[in-house]
Amino acid sequence: MTPVDVVLIGRNEGARLVACLGSVTGQVRQVVYVDSGSTDSSVTEAEARGARVVRLDLSTPFSAARARNAGFDALDDPGIVMFIDGDCTLVPGFLDAACAHLEAHPGLALVTGWRSEIHRDASVYNQLCDWEWHRPAGIIDACGGDMMVRAPAWQAVGGMNPQVIAAEDDEFCTRLRKAGWRLERLPLDMTRHDAAMLRFGQWWARAVRTGHGFAQVGYLHPDYFTTERKRMQVYGLILPVLFLIGLAVFPPLSLLAPAAYGLNYLRTARGLVRDGVPTAQAWRHAALLTLSKIPNTIGAVRFHARRLLARPMNIIEYKRG
Repeated sequence: MTPVDVVLIGRNEGARLVACLGSVTGQVRQVVYVDSGSTDSSVTEAEARGARVVRLDLSTPFSAARARNAGFDALDDPGIVMFIDGDCTLVPGFLDAACAHLEAHPGLALVTGWRSEIHRDASVYNQLCDWEWHRPAGIIDACGGDMMVRAPAWQAVGGMNPQVIAAEDDEFCTRLRKAGWRLERLPLDMTRHDAAMLRFGQWWARAVRTGHGFAQVGYLHPDYFTTERKRMQVYGLILPVLFLIGLAVFPPLSLLAPAAYGLNYLRTARGLVRDGVPTAQAWRHAALLTLSKIPNTIGAVRFHARRLLARPMNIIEYKRG
């Protein structure tokens, strides 16, 4: 079996990074940790556990894509590479099973598995993350940043786009598919994630970042994130404008906007219940999913403003410490 190398990325992950390093030690040939300007003990902890540390240059805007590229470039003669975010721990057994599957199917560029939240019930925001991570197994269009990649496929498309600050994994996967590769999610637990998202402000910032990703990847690949971008236009732009116009010109018209949001909320909640989400959680999740169109739109506007003004694509952080 081809040896597996691991690239970990992080910024101020602290104890989460220590747990991540512990979950991969002894299972792989090489471990590279890429640090994006941490001010905690992340670098020291990684070095103490035998990882090769790459410190990103502070003069260039950070991005997860840039970090993963630097980690891959630091590997010696990679064949199969497992990328893991520093706030995750690897589930025992996944590496061997994923590597065997990848080697048995030459047309696959990458395989991934299921991520789950370590502290799922610590907040409604963590619960929502856990629901987002669990998607059907099989051939997929894209996956998150935890993935096992065939090195020649990574090299063939030039790795990730360092200018993409959110949904960079979707953008990378889109280029892989356009190059003729297949991607697959295995029905296996892969990593356990610590979102540490306990406050509304964190959730809002993450939703802004998500909208930035929808817009940026959609700009690069107009055939991708089409549904998400239409939802932002309707619920994040058209309906709020309609509401304001209604207030100024014909007040009854303004009632159409809250009615549309209410209908979306009901449809979303019922869809979550059909998907197996417990009823009480489904109603709470639906409220956040309905509201998310507003910060998503803010993120999209931020991307286009940066693009038009040639401003740096700086990361949008929701988690600190």
